[in-house]
Amino acid sequence: MKGAEPKVTLDLARDSGLTADEYDRILARLGREPTFSELGLFSALWSEHCAYKHSRVFLSRLPTAGPRVLQGPGENAGALDIGDGWAVVFKIESHNHPSFIEPFQGAATGVGGILRDVFTMGARPIAILDSLRFGALDDPRTRHLVNGVVSGISWYGNCFGCPTVGGEIAFAPEYAGNPLVNVMCVGLVRADRLFRARAEGPGNPVFYVGNKTGRDGIHGATMASATFDGHAEERRPTVQVGDPFTEKLLLEACLEAMATGAVVGIQDMGAAGLACCTSEMPARCGTGMDVELSRVPQRETGMTPYEILLSESQERMLLVAARGREDEVRRVFAKWELDAVEIGRVTPGGDLVARLDGEVVARVPVEALTEAPKYTKPVAEPSELAGRRAFDPLTLPEPPDHGTALLRIVGSPTIASKEWAFRQYDHQVGINTLVLPGSDAAVLRVKGTRKALAVKTDGNGRHVFLDPRQGAAMAVAEAARNVSCSGGLPIGVTDCMNFGSPERPEILWQFAEAIEGIAAACRALDMPVVGGNVSFYNETNGQAILPTPVIGVVGLLEDASRRATQWFKAAGHRVALLGPDAVSLGGSEYLWTLHRRLAGRLAPLDLEAERRVQSAVRAAVAAGLATAAHDCSEGGVAVALAEACLTGRAPVGCEAALPAAARPDLTLFGEGPSRVVVSVEPARGREFEALMAESAIQWRWIGLTGGERLVLRVGARVVVDLALEQLESAWRNGFERHMA
Repeated sequence: MKGAEPKVTLDLARDSGLTADEYDRILARLGREPTFSELGLFSALWSEHCAYKHSRVFLSRLPTAGPRVLQGPGENAGALDIGDGWAVVFKIESHNHPSFIEPFQGAATGVGGILRDVFTMGARPIAILDSLRFGALDDPRTRHLVNGVVSGISWYGNCFGCPTVGGEIAFAPEYAGNPLVNVMCVGLVRADRLFRARAEGPGNPVFYVGNKTGRDGIHGATMASATFDGHAEERRPTVQVGDPFTEKLLLEACLEAMATGAVVGIQDMGAAGLACCTSEMPARCGTGMDVELSRVPQRETGMTPYEILLSESQERMLLVAARGREDEVRRVFAKWELDAVEIGRVTPGGDLVARLDGEVVARVPVEALTEAPKYTKPVAEPSELAGRRAFDPLTLPEPPDHGTALLRIVGSPTIASKEWAFRQYDHQVGINTLVLPGSDAAVLRVKGTRKALAVKTDGNGRHVFLDPRQGAAMAVAEAARNVSCSGGLPIGVTDCMNFGSPERPEILWQFAEAIEGIAAACRALDMPVVGGNVSFYNETNGQAILPTPVIGVVGLLEDASRRATQWFKAAGHRVALLGPDAVSLGGSEYLWTLHRRLAGRLAPLDLEAERRVQSAVRAAVAAGLATAAHDCSEGGVAVALAEACLTGRAPVGCEAALPAAARPDLTLFGEGPSRVVVSVEPARGREFEALMAESAIQWRWIGLTGGERLVLRVGARVVVDLALEQLESAWRNGFERHMA
């Protein structure tokens, strides 16, 4: 077969996604022309998706160390010590391009991939969260994508048996040609039983385990490292096909094999498939690998070495076993009716050698494959940004009726109830879920302990577009604030950085600024970044998405019984507003929903004030003082109060008096960080006041729960007076009516 391979030329290298300069580097490194299979290895491993060529120089600025960190960036997933001998393992990944081409399988295999990233660390997955972005819902194409993506996520997660417990769905026209499908997975493992993707021990056998290899997904990593045009759907063959039932068997087989002690290292065959594992695993240890491709289980006939190496067929792992313990590995995988085939050995030489029927088809130093070029490209602030920031939303007319404005905002697809989506998910399989979707954060028990985990994903592309540094910092703060509102101490971050082409200076500027904002917020809130994903080239026909860093935060509750949810529980509870008064209509949901404008300045972010507010909320929850705690974010305090009234099992009304600002619409709908609505039983009001005094934060009582209406005053004037039934109808139908 080697003789039938095409002759490698510069044009072929370019067609494979490599530049002329990169091809010259390959020639210099090898001292010869690469074979076709070797070109495939370089095209995959040096793709942006695998190599982070444009982002590595910036990612080094993120804080990654801390006393809880057991595993930081560079492995399949990050891991943090949560005490009692347990570790939480978590990671977020993107499957944006495949989901645009084939939404069901694109989203499904995104779930499959992130599950494997977690259980290759030795952890059992206990939760999935999805963070989704789409274009306008009045577009039939968008509705097709939403249906396919949500169905793919629910199908894979439900069949595999891991609950989907939270996430977010937002809409903006900039995502019409490039939706975002980001999936986070959280798992648990005994802290002393973590596994890593390392090929240690020359002479140790290399096993291929799991599903058979087919031609699906070839060039998936390369496809994810390119912009789209009007012919994107022609790339459908690059999208993988998932099988969650096989993945469930693979999970159980891997965990059982790990428990035998026969497993030295293990890695998911995700992006770039076998090519990635056979180079990255030895590169981490200074070893090499020699593999025989004819031994790879295949479900299609006549596959070439190039296809076998680059296939991204799902539900497959590469496993390094301890020499002499091969039969233990085989027995475990045979029990689960999965392939476990020895395809090679770890070698001392530092080369990846791939053979077909004994004939060498590729011989490349693993260091050459894993040390891709690192670029420092020009950055430039977009020329239009100054004009957008200079716009003052208060020059627009005030709405004639603030109640009608609130109904429009709570009924907008981004704010409205997402029950249509999350009712398709099984959120209780595994019986760990203590707080279901629909509150600020999901809460999951750690069985055998009193502990629980609070988990949340967040991101606001409009904020990051207007001010990448502050907008990204606000995303970190908001995700952490949601965890704190649930009673959890935020302990770690994983991020998914979704941006356009890094070859455009204005996009790379957005990315660099966003990294600085994330780094500053994580340091201030004492949360290390233990892993994540960079997804560039999210643009179609020159239209880039909004810059969208999605932040996943994991928090720890020492006592699972001391948790809070966002909805009011009963009438007669006092309502407090914690945090600063400073808000802005710049980049707000109000400005977009009512005026279709993306402009203005964001409210200021004081990270020290943010830290104190979150600490005060956690203290109130831990003391049993807060019967509800809800973050004020999109839509401002008016939307936060409406959601607190509506999202529980039975609606509970509220009457509140808000501090007057320049205009009532700014007071009601202005957005700003570090703000939380809390409800307190009246008998415990004095205790709450004493706790707030100790916390040294800005706060005030604003109202009382009860009745069947939401009544909001600004100063002495009633500006909103709506029946809960009317509010609930707008909120429940705002998204679902488009999907009916």
